Amino acid sequence: MTVQAVILAAGMGTRLARPHPKSLTQLDDGRTIMGQQVENLRAAFGDELRLTIVVGYKLEQIMEHMPEASFVYNEAFDQTNTSKSLLKALKNSFDGGVLWMNGDVVFDPGMLEYLRDAIYEDRSFIAVDTSSVSDEEVKYTVDEKGYINQLSKQVQQALGEAIGINYVSSRDKVLLTEQLVRVADQDYFERGIELAIAEGGAKYIPMDIGQFYAVEIDFAEDLIRANQQMMDAQTVIA
Repeated sequence: MTVQAVILAAGMGTRLARPHPKSLTQLDDGRTIMGQQVENLRAAFGDELRLTIVVGYKLEQIMEHMPEASFVYNEAFDQTNTSKSLLKALKNSFDGGVLWMNGDVVFDPGMLEYLRDAIYEDRSFIAVDTSSVSDEEVKYTVDEKGYINQLSKQVQQALGEAIGINYVSSRDKVLLTEQLVRVADQDYFERGIELAIAEGGAKYIPMDIGQFYAVEIDFAEDLIRANQQMMDAQTVIA
């Protein structure tokens, strides 16, 4: 089975204040954030992987860095948010579900092994961490059947937070695409998911990845934490 994976890397990443796209920020082990993501994807899915990267800001640097990937261009990268980048990627995808991630997440390679069954079963999911609920992060709640019903930074009495790695099934992809067309340019893709759930009956399960590390790199301190967690994980393996 072909696994379609998308990395959203069109943004300018101004909060990290680097002269290059945030996804090309170097980690202590010499890889870039994107390099770590792609290695994890290839290790999990091998020849089954079909990788697409959504580019915008300084796209040439990313294309040179990952010449074997396919690319989708968000020409309005400085005026739109992740909702429109994901929309372009989904419109460019083949039949079947799509795994996608924000281009600034450093994560444990074992996570994809954990998520793989849900991908192969074509079940929409949001990877979440129930050990942390930060006001600044996208949070979630579930309905009585355990499916996600709220997904935003404004969620009250949240069960955990989303980490930026998600999968939309072949069934739910049309619903999500329709809602991503509707949402505002500055909305995050989570708004499209919320509307697909509320108005289209899309069903996303929360997949708790708390046993793995996953760090979204917004600030310099996030980068320090990601490097430390990677080093700690390698020490455990050794």
